[in-house]
Amino acid sequence: MQTHEARLHALREELKRRDLTGFVVPISDEHMSEYVGEYAQRLAWLTGFGGSAGIALVTLDRAVMFVDGRYTLQVRDQVDGKFWDYESIPDTSPADWLRQNATADARIGFDPWLHSRGWAKGMAAALAKKGGELVAVDSNPIDTVWEDQPERSNAPARPHDEAYTGRSSADKRGAIAEWLKENEYDAAVISALDSIAWLFNIRGSDVSRTPVALSFAVVRGDGTADLFIAPDKVTPELIAHLGNAVSVRDRDAFEDELAAMGGKTVAVDPDRSVAAIFRALDDAGATVKEERDPVVLPKAIKTDAEQSGHRAAQARDGAAIAKFLHFVEVEGPKGELTELAASDRLEAFRAESDKLTDLSFDTISGAGPNGAVVHYRVSDETNRTLEPNSVYLVDSGGQYHDGTTDITRTVWVGPDAPGAEVKDRFTRVLKGHIALAMAVFPKGTVGSQLDTLARQFLWQAGIDYAHGTGHGVGAYLGVHEGPQNVGKSRGTKEQALLPGMILSNEPGYYKAGEYGIRIENLVLVHKLDIPGAELESMGFETLTFAPIDRRLIDAGMLSQAEREWLDAYHAKVLDVVGPQLDGERLEWLKTQCAPLVA
Repeated sequence: MQTHEARLHALREELKRRDLTGFVVPISDEHMSEYVGEYAQRLAWLTGFGGSAGIALVTLDRAVMFVDGRYTLQVRDQVDGKFWDYESIPDTSPADWLRQNATADARIGFDPWLHSRGWAKGMAAALAKKGGELVAVDSNPIDTVWEDQPERSNAPARPHDEAYTGRSSADKRGAIAEWLKENEYDAAVISALDSIAWLFNIRGSDVSRTPVALSFAVVRGDGTADLFIAPDKVTPELIAHLGNAVSVRDRDAFEDELAAMGGKTVAVDPDRSVAAIFRALDDAGATVKEERDPVVLPKAIKTDAEQSGHRAAQARDGAAIAKFLHFVEVEGPKGELTELAASDRLEAFRAESDKLTDLSFDTISGAGPNGAVVHYRVSDETNRTLEPNSVYLVDSGGQYHDGTTDITRTVWVGPDAPGAEVKDRFTRVLKGHIALAMAVFPKGTVGSQLDTLARQFLWQAGIDYAHGTGHGVGAYLGVHEGPQNVGKSRGTKEQALLPGMILSNEPGYYKAGEYGIRIENLVLVHKLDIPGAELESMGFETLTFAPIDRRLIDAGMLSQAEREWLDAYHAKVLDVVGPQLDGERLEWLKTQCAPLVA
């Protein structure tokens, strides 16, 4: 098995053979996915980095890893500093680095099937200022040197029942057809896997943790569509489910279809479609219109069926979490439970339900200092024991046919009481979580206008966290979903929050080398009926039900309203989860959900 040093050397030799002086390696696939199939894990193969966001730039004499604040610690643990430099996004991007370091003879390669057109334009401009050139490769050089690269999944695509979706695929395609006609477009290219899954009411198992099927689609103004998918993924059940208005074609025919769209006006999402799609349409003579994927917004607004299914999935998931938290309270103080063993036990509790199809992401099981690594991924090398009198953070979720869950709980591993600092930090995070959960806001509000609510109590102590406060969540789809979010504004156009959207509420605090704290529930945006209101107002319905560790709360720091919220929340936890437990676990849950005494 090649070392990462040997892999880096092999890539450089391949670049020399292709007359390239560098190459850019993202975590991406042909669909701009956040999570990608094993065949597309090129960055992990090259570097050892296991995070979900990052990009590498390899030149003939330098190698640089770019990650954001979530992975500052993780990248140093996993990527060898003898061979790699580290840069922080957004402070420095690959384009920024090239502006400073590229030479006039630079020929930096990129795979146009893994990057957006906007990214490519920015990189090309940065190189041009130095006299260099950005080169689109015909084939990925890593695929040439990756000897045991996995094949793409051939798992069949599955129909997803309308009882879960609440809308037929024909209805969804009809709505997009109306949008196309209103804008005088002939067709829309849909390449995001979760959009395709939602649009055609299909699911798959081609990408770990996300139930999607590798495919592309073209939707036309008459409501018909072409679905481009590998033939071995197609079953008679799928054909019958899609109906006569959908032509099922070989995935390899997608480029030929793009080449045949000359003279057509075609909508393509610049943020969710790769540069190669735009290049093929431009070369064909099509008129390309940059539009947000027309699936994105309706997918984010959950139907009544999706909302009901999500509540059922959350109730089921809450019971698994309660069993796990009880298990950790019993076993953790013994000093023998490891992060991996804890993660495995949590998955086993979820799997007691025959409705679980997968986890929604790799469980973040962080003991002590590992909990301070925001998107920590436990491995045999990093596996720690939950030490007595320490903090343990677990962020996890499940994929069920009726919903996608995501929850973080931070607990104290006894037997002694936690110290004043830990309780202070935990309580500030809790206060921010409650403030966001209780928010009332008018129609048109965007997530960045609410973000301060979650951070205010941390800011008062001169501390903060380097990640967003909330992300959208799909309906048996991606655990991270746009366009909705709650976070610090980056100056881009934001999507207003709308009834039916599901988001996470997850403020946190991380003390490097010591511990991490995060409290995460999922919430549903819904309309509020406020007597005498002059504005259409909305708020959040909390969907996640699991106890919050009362040992870590400084009750004296909570206001009366905050204590009332927490008591009401715990009463609902007992109401939803309690009937699914018995014996010792039920008695434990009753204790955890008792009213808080200041």
